[in-house]
Amino acid sequence: MWGVRCSVPILLLAVAASGSACSLKKIAANTIASTLAESGTTFTSDEDLQLVGDAIPFALKLQESTLESTPKHQGLLVATCSGFTQYSYAYVDANAEELPSSRRAEIQAARDRALRLYLRARRYCFRAVDVRFGDKSSDALVQNPGPILARAKVEDVPLLYWTAASWGLAIALGIDRPELAIDLPVVRELGERALALDDSWGKGALHELFITLDSQPEALGGSPARAKEHFEKAVKLQNGLSPGPYVSFAEGIAVANQDRAEFERLLKLALAIDPDKDPSNRLVTLVTQKRARLMLERIDERFSK
Repeated sequence: MWGVRCSVPILLLAVAASGSACSLKKIAANTIASTLAESGTTFTSDEDLQLVGDAIPFALKLQESTLESTPKHQGLLVATCSGFTQYSYAYVDANAEELPSSRRAEIQAARDRALRLYLRARRYCFRAVDVRFGDKSSDALVQNPGPILARAKVEDVPLLYWTAASWGLAIALGIDRPELAIDLPVVRELGERALALDDSWGKGALHELFITLDSQPEALGGSPARAKEHFEKAVKLQNGLSPGPYVSFAEGIAVANQDRAEFERLLKLALAIDPDKDPSNRLVTLVTQKRARLMLERIDERFSK
């Protein structure tokens, strides 16, 4: 399960040579951390949303427990940031959206929890930034991101993306909190640097991010024209096999334009995608399509009559 490549005798020999049992513990902790940090399809290829939703919290706590022994394992820090971000979006934030509007207290409670999880995710990405670029680099990133981002390389794109994603989703939920909303330009700079380094990363994930960012009002740096460009690039990179760009563009641009027909067209295209055509991302497709169905069911809430 853990992918350990060293045999026990070899490990014991290494311990004997060092004269310290702590070496074995460190080797084991780093091996587990590296394994947990590796991206795989065990979760993303699953077709049972509830099964995965029940399993993810245990996996996240395992990652956190491992980080207690390997607090500066950059890969695991990014993976933990990613895990909390995705879990909050797919299960906690989504639960708030699914509840009927009459259950206001429950909706607010779910949103508050989702916000806390996004901020928790961001803390892990901030820790990864400090490991990668030096102590207190995350503080510098908030105050003046340019110098830190200029040092980023292609291998840093996942860190940049998940920092931007966790941060951006926290801002979206806490838009009424000035201490969060004021950081939106930093989220954009993180995304722009990642795009400059590798715009095809994550099968168009960066372009999906910018569909949302460019759906914001022009005063906040948005641009419908740029959003459309990112939509087209994301669809192309994903070979039309992901509903994400369609849902993001429908929610961001079609709603802003109050174009109900376009909204329906895009969501129906998203729902027409066969999840089995891209098995490695089956779960993501199913989560996104579930959201698309809900958006269609509640279409009257988004458009004036």
